[in-house]
Amino acid sequence: MQSNKLRTAIKATTAVLVLGVAGQASAANFSAGEYDMSVYGYARLNASYDIDEEVGISTRSGAYSAINTTDADEPTGVFGADAVQTRIGVKTTTPEGVNITVEGDFRGGTLRLRHGFGEYNGVLMGQTWSNFNSFVGNTSTLDFDSLPGLAGLQGRVAQARYTTGPLSFSLEQPNNFVLDSGGIEKDGMPALTARLEDSQGGFSYAAAVLAHQVGIDDGTVDESTFGFATFGAAKIALSDMFTIQGTVSYTDGANSYLYRSGDNFGAASAYLSGGDLETISGYGASVGTGISLGGGRSVNIGYGLATVDWDDAEADLGAAAVADESETNSAIMANYQWTPVNNVMMGVEYQLLSRENVDGSDGDASRVLFAAQYNF
Repeated sequence: MQSNKLRTAIKATTAVLVLGVAGQASAANFSAGEYDMSVYGYARLNASYDIDEEVGISTRSGAYSAINTTDADEPTGVFGADAVQTRIGVKTTTPEGVNITVEGDFRGGTLRLRHGFGEYNGVLMGQTWSNFNSFVGNTSTLDFDSLPGLAGLQGRVAQARYTTGPLSFSLEQPNNFVLDSGGIEKDGMPALTARLEDSQGGFSYAAAVLAHQVGIDDGTVDESTFGFATFGAAKIALSDMFTIQGTVSYTDGANSYLYRSGDNFGAASAYLSGGDLETISGYGASVGTGISLGGGRSVNIGYGLATVDWDDAEADLGAAAVADESETNSAIMANYQWTPVNNVMMGVEYQLLSRENVDGSDGDASRVLFAAQYNF
């Protein structure tokens, strides 16, 4: 009996993670003629208390760009709350078996498109999670932006994707960022990705590769180079109570796909030196555990980091050109989540965010988060 209760609790905890980053566990289902329809979503409150300095942004996530790395005094003990993570979506299956999803949330203060895609016989076109992405190794956090170093983009892009079994391939809108380019980046071709994701018993795993072109063009200077990225992710259920999960990532010329590097999300992938584009490399990793306490209660602890190698850029451009660039972003997050009834989650989280710049300056921010989510 106790084992069954623990399995149920693990499923509930897993559902909370999926709801936070990937989808919905419940929906209002109905038919409209020959179309099967479902409406899903949630209402959510996020609140934060910044102990050391104010670093909260929308959804009360912590921003690395806001961490003070100087000796300047900052306001302490700052509270904030919002409900912009609130989400709504519609799914439809046509009589011909075509699946269509449209979903939005209110991050940024207005309704924004999260997902808008159709899928038929393994062919998907539209906007949804990048194929260079996996949630397999993610630890459940209340912070919407979560840990640095997670697997892949952790974001949604326009794409054309084909999936067959555990393999999927895509052509996607690329993310191209060149240091101090002045906004003259040029996307000359789509990003190409391939991913393997599968599970065996209590072991789930994923791995992916990405290649894209990094380019600039201001009418006079027209240069490009290629970058690549790769990641691996895994999760192991040690028992009915414990899971361990983690991710590793490496990029060269594709730091926009190195999650939460740079000022907050992606660092520069290349820089211009002597008329040529030179790539910048980086790596990231995360590790965490989920502990089911039964009765819809769980504890989750995770650590992640993302590091960018600025040595070549510093040597070519000079120390002053990259002194304020973030070299390493790291975080530890620990939370308690409770599901008092189906479709309701409440939780509290402590997090410590740390940033170290190329010039050696550093800073950190301690925070406490609270969340309440009501799914439908």
